[in-house]
Amino acid sequence: MIQVKIVKEHGKYQKVKILGHAMYDDYGKDIVCSACSSIVTTTVNGLLSINSQCISYLVSHKGMSIDVKSTDDITQKLIHNMVSLLKELEGNYPDNISVK
Repeated sequence: MIQVKIVKEHGKYQKVKILGHAMYDDYGKDIVCSACSSIVTTTVNGLLSINSQCISYLVSHKGMSIDVKSTDDITQKLIHNMVSLLKELEGNYPDNISVK
């Protein structure tokens, strides 16, 4: 199962961690992992194209960690949109992704 952990302070996103594998299908065929990766990658690329300093991220074999360094409106809205999309994915595949 993909585990998404969201950290907020004072109503602002601070960190997002995405760990694990959805186990919906084999690696390379897993539509839940693919959807999650697409949502997160698109958000990270969009944020960095607007402001290269607004986030930092680390990708490992376990998953991805995003540190939100900016509390500006655009950064927070794009992170919120990402979280909303991941929650929608969770609603469709509750056995494969958990967003907390």
